[in-house]
Amino acid sequence: MPDFAKWFRRDPTPPDPAARGWLHRLRWPIAVVVLVLVAGLWALCYYWSREPEVFYVNEKTPDGRTVVGYSTVDTLTRVISWLLDKPGGYLSNDIMPPSAWLDNMPSFEFGVVVQCRDLARVLRQDYSRSQSQSVEDKDLIIAEPDLNYTNDRWLVPSTEGKYREALDALNRYKARLIDADPNDAQFYARADNLREWLLVVETRLGSLSQRLSASVGQIRVNTDLGGAPAGESARTLTKDVVVKTPWFEIDDVFYESRGSAWTMLLFLRAAQFDFERTLEDKNAVVSLRQIIRELEAALAPVGSPIIMNGSEYALFPNHSLVLPSYLSRAHSAVADLRELLERG
Repeated sequence: MPDFAKWFRRDPTPPDPAARGWLHRLRWPIAVVVLVLVAGLWALCYYWSREPEVFYVNEKTPDGRTVVGYSTVDTLTRVISWLLDKPGGYLSNDIMPPSAWLDNMPSFEFGVVVQCRDLARVLRQDYSRSQSQSVEDKDLIIAEPDLNYTNDRWLVPSTEGKYREALDALNRYKARLIDADPNDAQFYARADNLREWLLVVETRLGSLSQRLSASVGQIRVNTDLGGAPAGESARTLTKDVVVKTPWFEIDDVFYESRGSAWTMLLFLRAAQFDFERTLEDKNAVVSLRQIIRELEAALAPVGSPIIMNGSEYALFPNHSLVLPSYLSRAHSAVADLRELLERG
């Protein structure tokens, strides 16, 4: 019969370390290298994921002159330059680690890109044209569609390449805007032009607020055709609509909203300089400043290492319900400002 007792007896003869092989002897150095590599990658991802500071908007040209439109165009070019040249570069189209593991900064980038696209569209269609039949600016014809290029393509032509072309076109437009030729590029700071851009801002703020508020899920009354008794829709409308942002998209929506708020804040500060006379004529400077203040509050630092998604009155906070409180107030202030600019 087998001696079962020897299975529980300790072998008095220790194994020969030389017989264990080189891999066993290097187990601790390998563990240290792996630990250092993981810590280094984590630090790099943290560094690349930091949100940018709100920089100061340039009111005057490099030679000290005040040119209408310079602040807006210069701020747009600086935002795009940050997008392309920030730590880690443009991350939304990266397919290799460690940037492929990140999702917060790519979401932030997408919010920035959307706002740059909106301003470039208004710049091409309204700001640079005196009337509906005037000719479009030759450089803005290039910049606006390049910024609308897909935001996550890494093959040639890559997203960075198209955005760089848009940046070059905007820089050419800016240079022509401030040169000595009176028949060169133009920028018309009129109340109706500002209203066109504010309408887009208002729509974006409303959409972001709704998507953030839907983090906990809500049953809402369908108001799609409210106030339009003769209106029709392509599909049959239900009386109640269940709205909920998927759990795995909550932090993406949060950082997209932060990116949009950061860019809106900069563009509004630039508009305060370029549309100064228009705003003063309508007594609307304080209204614009209130919008800026709400967006500044929305960009307060996040103290939590993760985005929490507790319910409305639960023990844990819900960051996606805090941010839309500021965006909703900014949305209402933008609507009031548009109405004020319209009626004077």
